[in-house]
Amino acid sequence: MAFRTAEAQWKGTLTEGAGNIKVQSGTLDAPYDFRARIGDGKGTNPEELIAAAHAGCFTMQLSALLGAAGFTPAMLRTTAKVHLEKQGPGFVIPRIELELVGNVPGLDAAGFQKHAEIAKVSCPVSKALAGAQISLTAKLE
Repeated sequence: MAFRTAEAQWKGTLTEGAGNIKVQSGTLDAPYDFRARIGDGKGTNPEELIAAAHAGCFTMQLSALLGAAGFTPAMLRTTAKVHLEKQGPGFVIPRIELELVGNVPGLDAAGFQKHAEIAKVSCPVSKALAGAQISLTAKLE
């Protein structure tokens, strides 16, 4: 099966440092920092990238489900809101809100809702965010 990679580099402390994130395809090579996670920092942050991945995956999954049911979406637009909250000594992502707007000729609201609910639980990113096995290989240079 396919796999994709991304790389993150960081220099400095959590609150004063900064880093860079880039993806395998080269379509993203961006700065990121802690200030962007909690306030007005410049660059991206992990939660924003999770939101982008979730919105994209969910929307593609919904398109696939609708196509299999004989519908061609004229437009599907998803906004994912990833919530980051302080908990104990660290932070957690307690919830993600998916907001979907669509135009699917020939499909009623009940059918749209049904397909959207199935897409929500069946897209690979939703599944991963529900609790994936995470492995780690660490090397100190």
